[in-house]
Amino acid sequence: MSEQPKVRTAEGVVQGRWRQGHAVFRGIPYAQPPVGALRFAPPAPPRHWDGTRQAVEFGPVVPLSLPIDVPPQGTDWLTLNVGTPDPGAVGLPVLVWIPVGGYLSAASNDPMLDPAALAEAGVVVVTINCRVGAEGFAFLDDVPPNRGFLDQIAALEWLQRNIAAFGGDPGQVTVAGVSAGAGSVAALLTMKSARGLFRRAIAHSVPGLHSTPALARQVTAAFAARLGAPTPTAEALRDIDPWHLAAELTSFNAGLHAYRESWGRITDAGTALCPVVDGEVLPETPWPALTGGRANGTELLVGHTRDEFRYFSVVSGKYGTFTEQDARAALARHAPQPDGARAYRAAFPQASPEELVETVYSDALFRMPSQQLAEANAAAGGTSYLFELRWVAPALGGILGACHSLDVPLAFGTLDSPVGIQLIGEQPTPEAVALSRELQQAWVRFVTTGDAGWPAHQPGGHLTRVLDTESKTLPYPEQASRQIWEGHYPTPFDLS
Repeated sequence: MSEQPKVRTAEGVVQGRWRQGHAVFRGIPYAQPPVGALRFAPPAPPRHWDGTRQAVEFGPVVPLSLPIDVPPQGTDWLTLNVGTPDPGAVGLPVLVWIPVGGYLSAASNDPMLDPAALAEAGVVVVTINCRVGAEGFAFLDDVPPNRGFLDQIAALEWLQRNIAAFGGDPGQVTVAGVSAGAGSVAALLTMKSARGLFRRAIAHSVPGLHSTPALARQVTAAFAARLGAPTPTAEALRDIDPWHLAAELTSFNAGLHAYRESWGRITDAGTALCPVVDGEVLPETPWPALTGGRANGTELLVGHTRDEFRYFSVVSGKYGTFTEQDARAALARHAPQPDGARAYRAAFPQASPEELVETVYSDALFRMPSQQLAEANAAAGGTSYLFELRWVAPALGGILGACHSLDVPLAFGTLDSPVGIQLIGEQPTPEAVALSRELQQAWVRFVTTGDAGWPAHQPGGHLTRVLDTESKTLPYPEQASRQIWEGHYPTPFDLS
């Protein structure tokens, strides 16, 4: 392995490097930089190059609309990274991770996504950058909506052309993500332009974040006005620095409560610019598309954590402070209408206000959209494998519980990454290592065979793999919430 690995793609030759027994190729463009005349436009095909392109550094991240300090980087945002056990192999399964969070960030360089453990197990791992925030999801009058999803499709098209050259099988592609990345996966299940680009799907903690065009237009107009743009158009925003635009969106999101009377539920979501059910790029939300037979079922591994909302309440400093007034507000805004609030009180009669807030937010944001996606996919003729992570994150004395995103470092085997250490601690316990191995093996088995290793979801049975110190396959553990939400799919945010 003295020579660094080279691969000839359809666009030109790339040279990566050997690392821990596998080859990595980073920062490969799957589309042209979306700047200048291409800003806010659909992704344009990548240019060809002569000679050998060095593919050893991650591409620059798209501007992030998060309250964290990331210095501005280059503009070649639409790149991907490939980790392969052997570029000379044939027919290896491919996992494509969509690292989107809140539709506000997409950082494929996160150490939590290190492909080493999965590559060692024989999987080609691809992580992609795509547009998020205003660049990807502002609803502008003169360009297509949901450009972040169009980027993801362009990346999948690149894989169909090129992944065989890295040892992967273009017929064995699994798309995967957590949170908004899982929402992206769910959207891809319903989009005609994504058909034939992947075979299987993994979705951890699927959110129900979608807007109607009417709300999206009003939100984008308010955001454009904040920037001094006369109209919500690409032409009006194109000359504004992308990192300034992202910073302004961060401030805008922080003040959404001021719009609660007219914009309703979206003001609790923390992100004003999310996917729009526009009827064309995204024809409808995935749940009715699948149950109505307008989208095909697939092989799907889907799940959530038990304490999805806990991470957000702890990080925001609100954990332990929720009052009866907070519980009433959460039930009024997020329980299914018309009688969801009463149903929650009846189903959880001993719950404190804090427990009610946590239950309804966990259900509305992630648990019920995930469980309902398993049901809808099965109804569409697909095979769904459902899990719930119940193992408590050891960090901070266990206060985080089985929180949102705890499953990602476990599945990637990156317990020593910054996020892994934040959630699991400096020294992973034997239980953490064993659980990581179990979830990772389920992933590898699924991307290779389409079988996660426990019974598939069946109507009436709802068997679920409960991941814990001693994992078991049981009836769905959140049955009380499931019954409250039965027949109530997540609906797009709309004007109040």
